[in-house]
Amino acid sequence: MPSPPPTPATETHCPYCALQCGTRLTGDRAAGVTVEPADFPVNRGRLCHKGWTAPEVLAATDRLRTPWVRGRDGRLLTASWDSALDTVAEGLDRIRTRHGADALAVFGGGGLTNEKAYLLGKFARLALGTSNIDYNGRFCMSSAAAAGNDAFGVDRGLPFPVTDLARARTVLLAGANVAETMPPLMQHLDKARLIAVDPRYSATARRATVHLQPAPGTDLALALGLLHLAVTEGLVDKAYVDRRTSGFETAMSRAADWWPERVEAVTGVPVQTQRTAVHLLADSPDTYILTGRGVEQHRQGTATSAAFINLALALGLPGTPGGGYGCLTGQGNGQGGREHGQKSDQLPGYRSLTDPADRAHVAGVWGVPPERLPGPGRRAYELLDALGEDHGPRALLVVGSNPVVSAPHSAHVTGRLAALDLLVVADFVPSETARMADVVLPVTQWAEEEGTLTNLEGRVLRRRALLSPPPLVRSDLDVLHDIAVRLGEPAERYPTEPREVFEELRAASRGGRADYSGITYDRLDAGEALHWPCPDTAHPGTPRLFLDQFAHPDGRARFADVEHDGPAEDTSARYPVHATTGRILAHYQSGAQTRRVTELSATAPEPFVEVHPDTAARFGLADQELARVTSPRGGMTARVRLDPTIRPDTVFVPFHFAGDGRANLFTHPALDPRSGMPEFKVSAVRLDPLPE
Repeated sequence: MPSPPPTPATETHCPYCALQCGTRLTGDRAAGVTVEPADFPVNRGRLCHKGWTAPEVLAATDRLRTPWVRGRDGRLLTASWDSALDTVAEGLDRIRTRHGADALAVFGGGGLTNEKAYLLGKFARLALGTSNIDYNGRFCMSSAAAAGNDAFGVDRGLPFPVTDLARARTVLLAGANVAETMPPLMQHLDKARLIAVDPRYSATARRATVHLQPAPGTDLALALGLLHLAVTEGLVDKAYVDRRTSGFETAMSRAADWWPERVEAVTGVPVQTQRTAVHLLADSPDTYILTGRGVEQHRQGTATSAAFINLALALGLPGTPGGGYGCLTGQGNGQGGREHGQKSDQLPGYRSLTDPADRAHVAGVWGVPPERLPGPGRRAYELLDALGEDHGPRALLVVGSNPVVSAPHSAHVTGRLAALDLLVVADFVPSETARMADVVLPVTQWAEEEGTLTNLEGRVLRRRALLSPPPLVRSDLDVLHDIAVRLGEPAERYPTEPREVFEELRAASRGGRADYSGITYDRLDAGEALHWPCPDTAHPGTPRLFLDQFAHPDGRARFADVEHDGPAEDTSARYPVHATTGRILAHYQSGAQTRRVTELSATAPEPFVEVHPDTAARFGLADQELARVTSPRGGMTARVRLDPTIRPDTVFVPFHFAGDGRANLFTHPALDPRSGMPEFKVSAVRLDPLPE
């Protein structure tokens, strides 16, 4: 018999990080799904370990395939969709009637498609009437977003295509271990001299020409010191500063107090290393400064991001062909996810919830009076911290997030979730948060759905479905529609077809800072590379921002007035070392997906703590033994890995693990006042040996 014809390939994108590598999927549920890398600009035929193994999650043995409702005996039991949705709607309506609309809350995710993020924001503000909506991107990109808006008048992670980096002569990576978090990006940096800023001698630092190894929580002091050297050694691009910026004198006066020897005393980075780094940055216009979570996840994350932007502006980089500043967005739709309404203070198109004209525009698209739109609500950690309190939310809908693992001070957050009258989780695997829920709704995952995402360079991409979802699994758009209708909303207000939602998103974003109105499914499906802003269907998109002017009314970029204030928590006799957290190659975010992949779980099966041998000896620890890592907030258990390259005053723990291995059991909930970003990256801890 002749062989069956090959299954047509589906061109889509990896479900993980914001690089959004192009992939080609073939197969079916019976035979299994195979992935191959596409020759897409950001990955050029390559994938990381996570991308190659992504199809395994589609067949996870514990995949959610039917709704669950918690019974009177406290157990989660299977239920019909009608029963589950009725339980949700009746609970929401009862709580709203008794306690008001702000007793309801929504917590979204940076991996949701643009269509889902958009409809989630609309659902919260209209169907629920609540101001309390935020998302886990507040824990990821919020500091860089605030700094970018202040400096440039608009926030886009990379205001240039990733492929521009291939022509760079020098690239500074501050708090960004891309060799592990975005491996395909490294091919664009092969010819550049890398300067790595990281307290660890990370995989990226090992590839670097220069490694600056500051103490955790001192990146702002380092950035001020680098600006000081740029000024005192005559490396500032004065013509650029005069022509294209404002506020330099104030920034320079702040940096004047950070002479190299003082910076070395505070950060531990030698004077000569500081000087070498600045001269490498300044000796060519083909230079980029890129920041990541290591810079941003601090109570001074916005100020620290701004300080690196100040350095880039002083060197004349942003908006210059061949050079620039950018932020390496983390989550798959971290960029689009914050542009279209699931952030507590934003409306679609990156519009402001407090601007009357912005409110009027979006309300007009939605067909409601502007006064119906609630004002800004609590930001992510503040929202989670208030759950179940007298004047806080009493019901929470979680879509695409796992705060039990990902939130700081997670034992406290878990307690707040347990205090709710109603917790509803929409997910495709039984995450740690889903297992706490009163109602669990099984929804589609990446290879089963259509939609769009926006990668770290502001390029809008098409997600395409290879598979139909399992029989009882629905899309998040269906879920939001069905709950809204049960709450009395008109059915047509909540479309369930992604293309229809995107058409509405286009109208809502028209004229906004993130203008998608000229982007259509047809243009994307025809292969056009469309970066926002794209204000009409004849517009080619904007791959490179700021070439002529910045987005402030006067066209100038703004230097920031920032000063180093140190971390929220100092070490002490009881907690004598700093712990910092981060990602590793094998896992992604809270690990809810990657811990279910055999290969990845075998590569990194358990939490570990990297410790300098001298520090380990001080605490009585040996390599591969178990240790307890404890802060004033709590502790977690991890396997000791001796590493002579890490600072003796610092230990490192990945944050991908659950249960007693949660790094966020010890992390600090101190918040950046501008962005609401928690201080994930520095906590005072002690280490104690544990018997096996």
